[in-house]
Amino acid sequence: MIRTALVTGLLGAALNVAAQAPHSFDPIAEVLQHPRCLNCHTFTEYPTQSRKMVDPISGEVSYLRFRHAQQVIRGEKGFGAPTLQCGACHQDENVADGKVPGAPHWHLAPLSMGWEGLNRGELCETLKDTDKNGGRDLAALVKHMEEDALVLWGWTPGGDRDTPPYAHADFIDLLKLWVAAGAPCPTN
Repeated sequence: MIRTALVTGLLGAALNVAAQAPHSFDPIAEVLQHPRCLNCHTFTEYPTQSRKMVDPISGEVSYLRFRHAQQVIRGEKGFGAPTLQCGACHQDENVADGKVPGAPHWHLAPLSMGWEGLNRGELCETLKDTDKNGGRDLAALVKHMEEDALVLWGWTPGGDRDTPPYAHADFIDLLKLWVAAGAPCPTN
């Protein structure tokens, strides 16, 4: 009886994961395509900044993205130019007045990790491509998104900055569900 219940429970969970698999990347894409992530996961030679805009009539949210106000550039390894490194302003934590955000090792993602303008299928494939994602397999990718201080900063950006659409713990659960489903990518 217990064994039957266990098998049925596991089978039910597996079928549930399989049924959700084709769409399991959608909420992950919502997070990764949020301006909080795209500001640094860009294909440009500079970081961007963004402002949340809410239509006063419809309530529809959109984001205005623009070049970093201080006109900094990517530099050789994504940490800024030799004369103006990202860490010159961005310290290990947010500045108390909320104007300058901070987290350890503040830098732009490598160009290979640019997500700006990708559709969900392209984003998914890029995320899984070890030649583009820093050599991370799926387990290392989950660990990176779960523990990296700069990733975690996205959910505690300080000031009046908007956060991604899911709580970090929920995002990690969604990421693990996607991995458990075989990390399927949308076909759009």
